[in-house]
Amino acid sequence: MNLELTLLILESVLLAFTVVLLLFSIREGRSREKLIRGVDKAAKTFTRLEYFLAVVDSMSDAKVEIAGLITGRPPSGSDIKRSRDIIDAIEKMSKSQVRIRYLLPQFHDRLHIGYLYSKAGAQIRFSTCPILHDLRYMTVDEGVTIIGIPESVGQKEATKKGYKIASEGLNSILKEHFESCWAAAVPFEEYLKEVISQTKATARHLSKELNIDEAELERFY
Repeated sequence: MNLELTLLILESVLLAFTVVLLLFSIREGRSREKLIRGVDKAAKTFTRLEYFLAVVDSMSDAKVEIAGLITGRPPSGSDIKRSRDIIDAIEKMSKSQVRIRYLLPQFHDRLHIGYLYSKAGAQIRFSTCPILHDLRYMTVDEGVTIIGIPESVGQKEATKKGYKIASEGLNSILKEHFESCWAAAVPFEEYLKEVISQTKATARHLSKELNIDEAELERFY
């Protein structure tokens, strides 16, 4: 009886010890997964930051023309400062007589960036080119191209990675594509008037929705 009781107690202790080890293992696994996610998130943020830095840096080197096919997503969080840096670069380069053109997809919420870039001195048009959804690029003069790609295919996916490529051949090919999309695109002011006509919204309502100054919108009514 004593032996059976001893074995039962020993078995119970071993079972409890096994449960404790299992709980520690689960906790360690969750911590490890959390750490991996954190590192992965940091890596994505870094590559995205590099992309924006490459864009601004390349813009400052332009002598003749900058042409970009971009998403024009409304900025939030840290992207607000990055967008401000690009706007500052547009203002600076347009004053240096550099021609700056951007193509954005025809989504109403993209009018905000279109307005800011246009106000800074860039020529803005809205396009239906399908490549806008999974590839973004900017050509600088005749030799440098910045290419941005999202993490996954989708109309509203943000750019996660970027590449700076010094190639006259690639630059020429993308410029040809840009020109074909540009020719069929709708100028900023015309697209804004279309949105006003379609939505029947007041200037005050659109001002809040698009984050554009109400007085500026009044000019298009």
